[in-house]
Amino acid sequence: MDKPLALKLAPKSLTEVIGQKHLIGENKILSNLVKNKKLFSMILYGKPGIGKTSIANAIINDLGVRYRFLNATINSKKDLDIVIEEAKMYDGIVLIMDEIHRLNKDKQDVLLPSLENGLITLIGMTTSNPYHSINPAIRSRCQLFELKELEIPDLIEGLKRAVNSNELPNIKIDDKTINYIATLADNDLRYAYNLLEIAYYSTNDFKVTLDVIKRINNKPVFFADKDGDAYYDMLSAFQKSIRGSDVDASLHYLARLITLGDLDSIYRRMSVIAYEDIGLANPSIGPKVMAAIEASKLVGLPEARIPLGTIVTEMALSPKSNSAHLALDEALNDIEKGNVGSIPNHIKTNSKDYKYPHDYKNAFVKQQYLPDKLKNRKYYHPKDLGYEAKLKEIYIYLEKKIDGKN
Repeated sequence: MDKPLALKLAPKSLTEVIGQKHLIGENKILSNLVKNKKLFSMILYGKPGIGKTSIANAIINDLGVRYRFLNATINSKKDLDIVIEEAKMYDGIVLIMDEIHRLNKDKQDVLLPSLENGLITLIGMTTSNPYHSINPAIRSRCQLFELKELEIPDLIEGLKRAVNSNELPNIKIDDKTINYIATLADNDLRYAYNLLEIAYYSTNDFKVTLDVIKRINNKPVFFADKDGDAYYDMLSAFQKSIRGSDVDASLHYLARLITLGDLDSIYRRMSVIAYEDIGLANPSIGPKVMAAIEASKLVGLPEARIPLGTIVTEMALSPKSNSAHLALDEALNDIEKGNVGSIPNHIKTNSKDYKYPHDYKNAFVKQQYLPDKLKNRKYYHPKDLGYEAKLKEIYIYLEKKIDGKN
């Protein structure tokens, strides 16, 4: 059976990998490891179709080392035992393991000693966050590398590489159609290749047009140029409409994103807006957004539009405040400039001079918390909006008590 196009075009070397410029390229870490012929255990994590397997295989090809490929879900403890015995025979082996977050305790117990003594060099791959999903004992023995989502220009580069290869003979396709496929692919190069290949073989003259693609995938796409700027403009417009309290515009851009089926981007952007733009003016919005996201994930589309529409309406109509994160930005700016100072002795661990606020009336006692160098520094500037107006009253009251005016 013929291999799919995505496999035929799989990179043989790191130099052929598309995207991931933060890891691959001149003087970048993975390229330097290959250049120096040195490999350490690592975990590659990120969304599907962005190059985890391609990078693992490219590293192996570039280094020319002995390796075995296992899947933590499918392969058994016995399969892992065989790899370890082979590693002993050849004084080391590289193990590429997909879905490493699925590795159960029995397999972990088998793998860890060989990983620790260097008999096995692991290249793990996962779509999950390794800080949450991978056993700390394995994680601590690996370098973690996050793969970034591919952008529209990356997908266009991959599609043009496919068109110019010998894998799709006599294909005829214009740039507009390539751009359309890239936009449909939603950061997934494998999907882009699959769609191109299906379109190619679905014609009788190998001419792939917009109409051919739309007959295969009729999901509407909103884009303006080959760089995909309109996609990011849409996300920007979604956030700015909520920030600007225009509920109708907010729902319009939400509808566009739902039509694309791009729920992950909606979830991420709403989570940011809840704290960046609404913040302390309506602090209950954060948990409400998370509840709406969980409900949307539970029911899926098309019903997901119901909790999403409800929460976006409330977000748009909520009072807005960015005071909390601006205050933190000011504090971070001090840290970056080295403007810190020593922690006061009376609030250091086990200090006998510390005054425990709960021992005092209204759980308040006057004492200095900021370093001497910053004792008069004010980061937080409250606003008279929504719930934060109440916080401002408390803030002013406490300031007066600290200044001895109350």
